[in-house]
Amino acid sequence: MPTVLSHRGRLCATGTLVAETSKTTIRRFGSFELDLDAEKLLKNGRAVRIQPQPFRLLCLLTSKPGTLVTREEIQAALWKNETFVDFEQGVNFAVKQVREALGDRGEDSLYVQTVPKRGYRFLAPVTGDEPPSPIAMEAWDRAPQLHRALWENITDLRLAEEKRRKQQTVMMAALVCAAIIIAVLLFYRS
Repeated sequence: MPTVLSHRGRLCATGTLVAETSKTTIRRFGSFELDLDAEKLLKNGRAVRIQPQPFRLLCLLTSKPGTLVTREEIQAALWKNETFVDFEQGVNFAVKQVREALGDRGEDSLYVQTVPKRGYRFLAPVTGDEPPSPIAMEAWDRAPQLHRALWENITDLRLAEEKRRKQQTVMMAALVCAAIIIAVLLFYRS
């Protein structure tokens, strides 16, 4: 049955009816913005490529920061009853795509924590135009201001560390190449 919307509402990516307003609905976490109206993920103001299904998963996870989102909730939100897919493979792929879009890693995740055999939890504090859930607000209110500020910079620190590591790898490769060239030149001179 098709969804009929009045001129006062629209269906957002998560499948819920959202009232139309001139104000956009944006969720912020770390250096990211999730624009629900435009259905875009931005990092430092630049668009991050993400497919529709992983986008809907990210919308679901950020709507409940700090709260376990069960695999059943994900299945209900991403795949309607009339859709038949390999759910386990589908959710794993969607989570992998969300992590790639966020530059997150499963083993030491900053954003999406896997709760084995149960579901996933969005770890980052989420702010924005929408009121957070009561559970998220309670956790947010308990976190000291300094802790919040530090957490928001963790992503930037991780990126800087990875950039430094890549630069060190390139420098080491350049030094090895230079040493080989010098060794070859010395070999041929003698």
